[in-house]
Amino acid sequence: MAETKQIDLEQIEPEERMKYEIAEELGLLDKVLEEGWKSLSSKETGRIGGIIAGKKRDAKK
Repeated sequence: MAETKQIDLEQIEPEERMKYEIAEELGLLDKVLEEGWKSLSSKETGRIGGIIAGKKRDAKK
């Protein structure tokens, strides 16, 4: 079984932190921590990217 990585959200860039927070909201954080970002499907990564783009767009308003 793969070892789970420990991520310190205080030590990473804000955009990277947002990625982890969205993955957690979507229930994908455990999968990312155990298997890495490459383990996500294109649908899952697209959904994360879409949410990030929406949040950035809203922040500019």
